[in-house]
Amino acid sequence: MLEEELIAVLALQKAKGVGDIIAKKLITHCGSAQNVFAEKKLLLEKINGVGSERLKYLNDKKYFKLAEKELSYIQKNNLTTCYYQNENYPIRLKQCIDAPLLMFQDGNINLENPKVISIVGTRKMTLYGRDFVNQFIEELQPYNPIIVSGFAYGVDITAHKVAIKNKLQTIVVLAHGFEQIYPKSHKKHVHQVNENGGFYSEFWHNEDPLQKNFLKRNRIVAGMSEATIIIESAERGGSLVTADIANSYSRDVFAVPGRSTDSLSKGCNNLIKTNKAGILTSAKDLIDALNWELKSNQPKAIQKQLFIDLPKEEQKVYDFLVSKGKMHIDSIALDCNIPVYKLATLLFNMEMKGVIRPLQGKLFEVIN
Repeated sequence: MLEEELIAVLALQKAKGVGDIIAKKLITHCGSAQNVFAEKKLLLEKINGVGSERLKYLNDKKYFKLAEKELSYIQKNNLTTCYYQNENYPIRLKQCIDAPLLMFQDGNINLENPKVISIVGTRKMTLYGRDFVNQFIEELQPYNPIIVSGFAYGVDITAHKVAIKNKLQTIVVLAHGFEQIYPKSHKKHVHQVNENGGFYSEFWHNEDPLQKNFLKRNRIVAGMSEATIIIESAERGGSLVTADIANSYSRDVFAVPGRSTDSLSKGCNNLIKTNKAGILTSAKDLIDALNWELKSNQPKAIQKQLFIDLPKEEQKVYDFLVSKGKMHIDSIALDCNIPVYKLATLLFNMEMKGVIRPLQGKLFEVIN
């Protein structure tokens, strides 16, 4: 992205009353962030869902001055910017309507592996929870998943540390800017995380860890992951909010059950009881549900193309399934670069035409 466009994106991100959803609408309509500021406000106000109130402060020149200062910090600290239209933006998060317009990245994050899971839970983790995290991640190690969490006390930091111990990539999503680390006691883990993954934040460098920021952070944790795992949670807590967000994105959610008398298992037990989460008793439960397979050096046989007249995008999905075999809907969306909401309709149409069939666990395969 050119520097002038990045400054415009930063200014739009900072503009009071706009927000991520409206900002994307404006950019889609105008073609770029620079064009948004060049367009007449009267025309922008007519865009569906925008209106005059949201654009009240759009032309305040202070946003560009602030954006230039933020860009200086980004360049000085060698941060990477992840714009929602760029290839380095997490593809699953890109499919979420309220995903951040722009994120800042530090470390050595590599998202080539589609196996991305988030692990969250209580800050007051018990020995039961700690032991489960250790065994769970250790059993997942052969599948080389990316472990995402929020760097908080308890389950979060344990998941990051165990991932590093097992030589797995781990990603921290911050609820504040890069100028600080919260909690301060976890600053000692920053270098190891950067060596084995890295950090994301949508907040400018000097933003504090306010309560509202943690709620915003949770949508990134849930949105970029194939599945969200709740290890331990009381009847109320931030991890349950993350579970709700993951469910709203139609992502898989799993919870570790506990004794009915344990206060830190009530949240997980309730998720399972109300069918908001699948029960998770071991790594095998997750592996089976997500249909993870170990990589094989054996090349997959490519089936012959049938003489079927399909629209371009359906043909793209069909060819992908022919070459790969049965695949999870998220993997299809990822490789075919089709949003999940749109892909679901395509898959239904293809099923009605008798060329594919759905399987358990959101899997699909070609009918021979």
